[in-house]
Amino acid sequence: SEGYNVLELKDAGALDKDININIGGKVKSKDLTMFCKQFASILNAGVTIITALDMLGEQATNKTMKTALIDVKNSVEKGSNLADSMRQHPKVFPPILINMVQAGEASGSLEVALVRMADHFEKDNRLQSQIKSAMTYPVIVMIVAIAVVLVCMVVVIPNFTGMFMDMDMELPMATKIMVAASDFIIQKWYVLVAIVAVVVVAIKFFKKTSTGEYVFAKLAMKVPLIGNLTVKSSAARFARTLSTLMASGIQLIDAVEAVAKVMTNSIIRKNLLEARDQVAKGVPLSKPISDMGIFPPLLTQ
Repeated sequence: SEGYNVLELKDAGALDKDININIGGKVKSKDLTMFCKQFASILNAGVTIITALDMLGEQATNKTMKTALIDVKNSVEKGSNLADSMRQHPKVFPPILINMVQAGEASGSLEVALVRMADHFEKDNRLQSQIKSAMTYPVIVMIVAIAVVLVCMVVVIPNFTGMFMDMDMELPMATKIMVAASDFIIQKWYVLVAIVAVVVVAIKFFKKTSTGEYVFAKLAMKVPLIGNLTVKSSAARFARTLSTLMASGIQLIDAVEAVAKVMTNSIIRKNLLEARDQVAKGVPLSKPISDMGIFPPLLTQ
């Protein structure tokens, strides 16, 4: 467009690619909501994608998002499409957003896809906020309960120990256990701290294994109160995400696979991937969803 002639054209090698080190905060749903809303508005105003990415990168407050947008803009300038450029930053742009952008580019309705994704992330953020609000009270109660027990062990019981000694009588087994536990906490607290640290580290390592991931996923769906919340929030995310993808023209098989990838519970994710395989064989989606036995009956119906 500027009157230049191309003298040489070749694929970019590994050394030609821009290398960016991402240092910044985690990209949250509200950051993605704002990104999609602003991106759609700028494109609707007739601005080119490269210029829009440049504008969004300049005003991004999240450092991780800013770095990713600059890299995406550079990649698009070199000839890559937007979806492939965003796919290079999986920690910033989730699979559902990349798939929606790809569908939007293919159909020429990128602005519509971004508006739908903004709505999706906004609802997802609202749902997560409601879950956190619901969990706040139980967590506070648990913390207070632990603090009360520690105060009893460290302050209250030692004051009664001397009185028990003066009584010169056989103490009940429960009282002996409490006194012994109190002495242990006061005199060898560092051992208790070490045990807790080892247990926490062991749980984290176990959770990363396939067996541990399955066990914790099962517990998340079976624990009273929390289990019901996990199932219903997963069902809501499944329905909302699937409807958003299919409304943009993505095929059912690809949509189910994309939905599976955004599920945090490994058991639900595995079942949805199996449901994708069943749909690929011609089975109606309602059948494998019903066979899962996880989601509420209303959703399967």
